[in-house]
Amino acid sequence: MPPLRIAIAGALGRMGLQMAVAVEADPRLALAARFHRPGAAGEGLVSRDEALASADVVIDFTTPAASAELAEACAVRGGLALVIGSTGFDDRELAAIAAAAKTIAIVRSGSYSLGLNMLTGLVEQASRALDPGDCDIEILEAHHRHKVDAPSGTALMLGEAAAKGRGVELEAVARRVRDGITGARSQGEIGFAVVRGGSIVGEHSVSFLADGEVLTLAHSAQDRSMFARGAIAAALWVAGRPPGEYDMRDVLGFNAS
Repeated sequence: MPPLRIAIAGALGRMGLQMAVAVEADPRLALAARFHRPGAAGEGLVSRDEALASADVVIDFTTPAASAELAEACAVRGGLALVIGSTGFDDRELAAIAAAAKTIAIVRSGSYSLGLNMLTGLVEQASRALDPGDCDIEILEAHHRHKVDAPSGTALMLGEAAAKGRGVELEAVARRVRDGITGARSQGEIGFAVVRGGSIVGEHSVSFLADGEVLTLAHSAQDRSMFARGAIAAALWVAGRPPGEYDMRDVLGFNAS
């Protein structure tokens, strides 16, 4: 079987550079093309159109706006799949990706870490088992000083899992900011706290706080190579899939019926 041809978007970014190394080291893959934003200069870079024409799967860790635009371009071309690792999308960008997924297969995840996706499943199970009248949920995340969105896409993914376990919509119960005289905590609230600084790759914890005891489920990222490995697993899985929007729990078989 010939190697799967991979194009990397955002090739000059931290994850783009990491992805290129990981793809070239994997005998199942061929690095078909690398591209960045228009006007960017770098050895071996090609235009987006050239990259899409030469790839089976595009791996994209860029920005929400760029990812949404790329999804639309991939859908117009057809015949390839897309792995999206950007976070911080607004409703318009999410709608654009959902529309593209009617034509092509897209994996979009707030994290490509196996451990974090395992954590997500555990959070959903714990949230389902622990009564919101007895147990509060707080999510803490920490990242490097350069991260531009907050809470992180992974923190929101964990929040969605907690809300799903309780059978509610996250936006109806999320408390993203506390400042000043906030009053007592509302029952059923899912709180978020954010730390930004230094070179932290990613720290996430979900605490279930009851009277007299606290259960905390946590994950610590040591380096970005784990995200590259997860993105490669997603690319291998999504190639040839029918159109649709998938996530890492689909890739790992957690959503199988």
